[in-house]
Amino acid sequence: MGLAAATRPDPAVSTGAAHVALIGNPNTGKTTLFNRLCAARAKTSNFPGTTTSTRTGRAELPGGRAIQVVDLPGLYELQLDYPETRIARDVLGGVGVFRRPDLVVCLVDACNLTRNLVLVGELLAYDVPLVVVLNMVDLAQRRGLTVNAATLTRRLGVPVVPMVARTGEGFETLQAVMARALEPLRPQVRPADLPRSGSVDDLTAWADGILAEAAAGSSIDGAVDTFTESLDRTFTHPVLGVLAFLAVMGALFWTLFALATIPMDLIEATFAQLGALAHAYLPAGPVRDLVTDGIIGGIAGTVVFLPQICLLFFLISLLEDTGYLARAAFVMDRALHRFGLPGHAFVPLLTAHACALPGIMSTRLIPDRRDRLATIFVVPFMSCSARMPVYVLLTSLLFARQPAFAAMVFAGCYLLGNIAALFSAWLLSRTWLKGTAQPMVLELPTYKVPSLTNAILTAKDQGVAFLKTAGTVIMAICIVMWWLSSYPSSGPSPEGEARRAEASALSSFGGDADTIAALEAEADALDARARQSGSFAGDIGRGIQPVFAPLGYDWQLTVGVVTSFLAREVFVSTMSVLAGAGSETEVDEGIITRIRTMTRDDGEMVFTFARSASALVFFVLAMQCLPTLAVTRKETGRVKYAALQLLYMSSLAYVAALVVYQGLRMAGIS
Repeated sequence: MGLAAATRPDPAVSTGAAHVALIGNPNTGKTTLFNRLCAARAKTSNFPGTTTSTRTGRAELPGGRAIQVVDLPGLYELQLDYPETRIARDVLGGVGVFRRPDLVVCLVDACNLTRNLVLVGELLAYDVPLVVVLNMVDLAQRRGLTVNAATLTRRLGVPVVPMVARTGEGFETLQAVMARALEPLRPQVRPADLPRSGSVDDLTAWADGILAEAAAGSSIDGAVDTFTESLDRTFTHPVLGVLAFLAVMGALFWTLFALATIPMDLIEATFAQLGALAHAYLPAGPVRDLVTDGIIGGIAGTVVFLPQICLLFFLISLLEDTGYLARAAFVMDRALHRFGLPGHAFVPLLTAHACALPGIMSTRLIPDRRDRLATIFVVPFMSCSARMPVYVLLTSLLFARQPAFAAMVFAGCYLLGNIAALFSAWLLSRTWLKGTAQPMVLELPTYKVPSLTNAILTAKDQGVAFLKTAGTVIMAICIVMWWLSSYPSSGPSPEGEARRAEASALSSFGGDADTIAALEAEADALDARARQSGSFAGDIGRGIQPVFAPLGYDWQLTVGVVTSFLAREVFVSTMSVLAGAGSETEVDEGIITRIRTMTRDDGEMVFTFARSASALVFFVLAMQCLPTLAVTRKETGRVKYAALQLLYMSSLAYVAALVVYQGLRMAGIS
């Protein structure tokens, strides 16, 4: 996001230690070097007044000199008008709350020196000591390109250290050079032949001249990796590239679902056990209900997403390190650009099919503010895993004993969500977020072996960020919704008392144990239905019901819709309670039969074909996930964006559901 007015300095960069800024083009190994310097003493935070995340950490150089290191976002040129470049310019110039760095360490890719030296030329114009790290010299040598670091040092007028950040080769030398550059502090001397205009064309010509001298004796033109070229011909091909993309993303998706299931099940089991312990040891009353259903349930509803989020960012980090992610973005840019979305949006959109929360968080990969906002806005249209129980229930109601038709409609729900996302992105590009998606200006990085350390640290950082930000908000929402669904408290229902009386009578005469248990379970379900109906949530449902009457919803179906704004899957448990089937969330034949036979106050069926179809369309399109809204607010930095997202998606869902219901009725289908 764009740089907003900062009100206070980042405490991570406000110490007495020397300040060192790491800067470089994307995919130059900057984060790998940062992890070597201070991985154990690092933290992730946002720049003051922004939602652009960064990593800061402490390190110690030879001689005991303490330094504070900030890993600036990757960028190609300082003069570009992107959030990352604005932040970098402010940091380098000591603007506002930012303290000017005592040393800048710029990483350059030895395999692509001309492009990287353009950024070095821009940095030399700043009066800040500079050290250049010539990274990935091993890859350059394998391509037949040898760069003389001493020549670069003489031409640039700053120390140049050859290094392989991935293996640590040259790391100790770099530490010593950094220590010398900081003591004593000396102003940066501008090279005499550095172009004064600072234009990219002049700087490129200057960089070409330096490379020709520093790589004398090497065949610069012959330094092209034929293996890389052959892979790129496949990965960027209009047809083969798309097939490769589908295969890679399918594997990522399968891994995400397959591997995350185990820890998610363990988390759910752990919190279920904690809830059982709290229920056993706390005295009956509102405090026990708050702890078990509100607090523990709220925390469980948050933490259960953690494995998906951590695994997702771990896999994305691996793909980014290999260099494939840039190729995939290049391929998808052609298709998404027509709808006002950038190629970078493909990762968030795919991720959102598992859960919208990590999907929105992964929009941090998108550099342009407008493009990022547009992607965040449409990500929740993707059918996430939380919608699946609702889809199963409603398609089963629509096509009882017709599994083929039910499967087709189930798949159609995903298609409808995708179409709605692309249509909305197209509409946004012509209204509220006018403009076209920014053309992708990226340089295809070299293929590299991914760093497991980087991937693990990235997963850890994103997981901690999720728990700190979304977690607290989600838990608060769960507690509020629990209160609305539980109060005002009511006693046992007359129907429930009648079932208990039957169970007691059977028990006194030695009746069948299974029958007695079934009667008691039915009594509990009837009591739960009565409590739900008489709660604040029930009153809200009755009050809002006239709004949903054109869609065919009675107060019971309206209560299901209202409570599902906590999370979509709550719809199943709410309807099962109202149907007298308990509070189960798993959809089985017993629950489906009970819900199918639910009746309205006037004796009509609650779920006719038209009403079921209307509800299904509503759930495909509506924003019924307050945790997603909380993450939208966090990632955009504004409440208004979350409010607009809620208003737009809910309005679109209402209109579409209205058209479906009234259209079916006009066609004689009730």
